Amino acid sequence: MNTQWLKFADNVKQLYGKEFVPLHEPTFNDKEVEYVTDCVKTGWVSSVGAYVNRFEEDLAKYVGVKRAVAVVNGTAALHIALKVAGVKAEDEVLMPSLTFIATANAVSYLGAVPHFIDVSFNTLGVDADKLKIYLKQIGKLQNNQLYNRETGRRISALVPMHTFGHAVDVEGLLQVCEMYNLTLVEDAAESLGSYYNGKHTGCFGKVSALSFNGNKIMTTGGGGAIVTNDDAIADYAKHLTTTAKVPHRWKYEHDEIGFNYRMPNLNAALGCAQLEKMPMFIQQKRELTEQYEQWLVNLDGVHLFKEPANTRSNYWLQTILLDERFNRDEVLDFLNEQGVMSRPIWTPMHHLAIYQNCPKSDLSVTEQLNKCVVNIPSTPISEG
Repeated sequence: MNTQWLKFADNVKQLYGKEFVPLHEPTFNDKEVEYVTDCVKTGWVSSVGAYVNRFEEDLAKYVGVKRAVAVVNGTAALHIALKVAGVKAEDEVLMPSLTFIATANAVSYLGAVPHFIDVSFNTLGVDADKLKIYLKQIGKLQNNQLYNRETGRRISALVPMHTFGHAVDVEGLLQVCEMYNLTLVEDAAESLGSYYNGKHTGCFGKVSALSFNGNKIMTTGGGGAIVTNDDAIADYAKHLTTTAKVPHRWKYEHDEIGFNYRMPNLNAALGCAQLEKMPMFIQQKRELTEQYEQWLVNLDGVHLFKEPANTRSNYWLQTILLDERFNRDEVLDFLNEQGVMSRPIWTPMHHLAIYQNCPKSDLSVTEQLNKCVVNIPSTPISEG
């Protein structure tokens, strides 16, 4: 690595005032302590309590949807979102291969089959134009349902993922869904606080999933949420995530196989405090983006990924793309050795042995991005 990379690493450590800079840390202060302490004092720390209700209401208002159902993590949120959206066993569900494994796992939990599609250099998310061409080749409409000519299975849903907080081409994907009668379920796990044409991500699908893991832009420790504008879907999601227990003062009656997925009140208390700080977090993320842009201008062959047109990103994870003169792993080795924690993009799903036999389109852009994407430290610059 040349002296410019060394200077970049030194700049990052100086900015954060640390000799080792993690990829992303949560930011807490007295407000989180106040709410969590209050929750503990009430004795209501499990899956029932005022903070759960408050967090769901505050979250729905922030995202701009009618309802939010808080759950234990983003994977659980996506699992239930797919189920209430009507995905059945043996269905195929379209999704990017370039995603975190939770997207594929949630489909598999239902006995459905991930069907991997390519992404765009412009958004790092599903390429709507390429998908439209692909479905024309392999799909057939029968009784207003889309089927895969090659496997005979129904293709029931499309799950785009807003990669690193950058919104996908939602308008293009909605056109594809309308054309082929596909249900759109957004994996918005990384995009709380991100917008497409002025509308928050997660508002476009029939139902969507969010994540509040410890490394997300805001956290509940572990947690996620299902968001929707459909009251019936929200009610069903809440029922399923509370073990499908029929409401009663003292009886334990369950009317179907449910899931113990509800978010504890203690986590929701943390989330309420964090959600209040979202505007500050996003402003700090954008300031960090500007700082990185200044530093990286001196590194030939390195491109800082910026929000696509007509979007406003939360910049959850800062992302650089390397050109062919760099070996990704050598850059990762150097930065981590210098104390600047960096990582590659996820191993594409079709490279994993557990998913390598799933149906897939041409994934040439996915393959290229897999070789050149590096995430660099993204914690908000200063504490609020």
